[in-house]
Amino acid sequence: MSLRIQCVGAEPHRVIRYAAEELERYLSRMGAAGSGEIQIGLASHFEMIQPFPVADAALDDAIEVDVRGGQGHIAGGNPRSVLLAVYRYLTELGCRWVRPGAEGELIPALESLPDVRLRETPSYRHRGVCIEGSLSVDHARDIIDWMPKLGLNAYFIQFREAHTFFDRWYAKHDQPSSKAPSISLEQARGHTRRVVEEIEKRGLVYHAVGHGWTCEPFGISGTGWEKEASEPPENIRQYLAEVKGERRLWHGIALNTNLCYGNPEVRRTVIQEIAGYADQHREIDVLHFWLADGSNNHCECSLCRDTSPADFYVQMLNQLDVLLGASGLSTKIVFLIYVDLLWPPMQDRLKNPDRFILMFAPITRTYASSFALRGELPPLPPFQRNQLEFPKSVESNLAFLAAWQTQFSGDSFDFDYHLMWDYLLDPGQTRISRILFEDVKNLAGIRLNGLVSCQSQRVFFPNSLAMTAMGAALWNSGADYQKLAFEYHTAAYGPDGSLVLEYLHRLTELF
Repeated sequence: MSLRIQCVGAEPHRVIRYAAEELERYLSRMGAAGSGEIQIGLASHFEMIQPFPVADAALDDAIEVDVRGGQGHIAGGNPRSVLLAVYRYLTELGCRWVRPGAEGELIPALESLPDVRLRETPSYRHRGVCIEGSLSVDHARDIIDWMPKLGLNAYFIQFREAHTFFDRWYAKHDQPSSKAPSISLEQARGHTRRVVEEIEKRGLVYHAVGHGWTCEPFGISGTGWEKEASEPPENIRQYLAEVKGERRLWHGIALNTNLCYGNPEVRRTVIQEIAGYADQHREIDVLHFWLADGSNNHCECSLCRDTSPADFYVQMLNQLDVLLGASGLSTKIVFLIYVDLLWPPMQDRLKNPDRFILMFAPITRTYASSFALRGELPPLPPFQRNQLEFPKSVESNLAFLAAWQTQFSGDSFDFDYHLMWDYLLDPGQTRISRILFEDVKNLAGIRLNGLVSCQSQRVFFPNSLAMTAMGAALWNSGADYQKLAFEYHTAAYGPDGSLVLEYLHRLTELF
């Protein structure tokens, strides 16, 4: 075809050049005849485009497409948005991506290009996926390639090198008879570098680390949830949380072991490690600082027992902000509302809210009902160190979120687990898909600005309705689920798609 794709701007960003390549590749496959020129680039390079009403041009996406008669423009508020705009345009032309990989692509043949005009800003800022489960580099590459086609914009690599997730795949942890060796840390770092390259190729928001800050700074490996062969030496054990009179690894797992946060040396060591890591890895857009995994495992010594974990947490977050500011770093820091940290601080407050992003992680919630509120929120139970019971109902979980929100009104998102475990209880995946969709639609009502889905990466049996619904609702919270499910199954299975949907829904109900 003689249609020309032209990047605007003197030196187009590499993501914009990639977006132009993707547009040209897919249009060529469609075979549409005609001539003209489609200009592609940042909205600021087009005089006719009005500025987008976004709060943060780097984090907030916005797109405009105006292509008529094979002539026009495709633009975004930042380089990533340009790529998202290209995929939105291709979707309007009839392209569908029903699962990751080339076999999931459905590209129509077109004799000519229909006119497409749209101007959109997604309903939510944070639209991401967090690495979990067992996967190869190829799996990660395919899902990252697929995400912007659904309108998703962020990928989170847990730990410093994601060793545990890659090792599960390459060492075949699910095959007891396998003699495949564990991969080395250096191999895991190489895999992570390749995944980061895929993130950067598309301009996605790069989230990193989370777990590990409570052990790595003290020379204890924090690559996964495996038990350690031995306890750390006494000079390190003095920094561990004292629980029931003992300072030991919590059930033998370093990653689940909290520290003696009342000790200033502990706080200083942790914060200096995080600040140094951020300085060395300026490619990270959003760095997660989490305390230990597990619960009811906080220090009971005289330095700690009269201060809540959340107060110590906020103290460290404020110290981290000072160190990052001194290094001229604008890195965003995610703090975690999770298990013991569901109870908000009693005294300390974040001094520079713009640095931080609140992450609500209701891991003990039920997935039998969505975030749609059904009445008054219950009062919070009192904080009782290491004797806590965690909320199961949606309303009880939301009560903790609301308590934190009285103290912090900055940026925030939901970190949820629909596709970690509960999808396994739904063989048709129609119920979990609907709950996930409804949860996303209701995020604005609970003052959260999006979702990062903590999930297995290979969740495409029987299909990818759940992730497709998640992406659709994050982009447009006014989307219609029934219409979406029908269109997805028609694309995935052809004219009998509605029968497949009916069968899968029945399978879910029977199970």
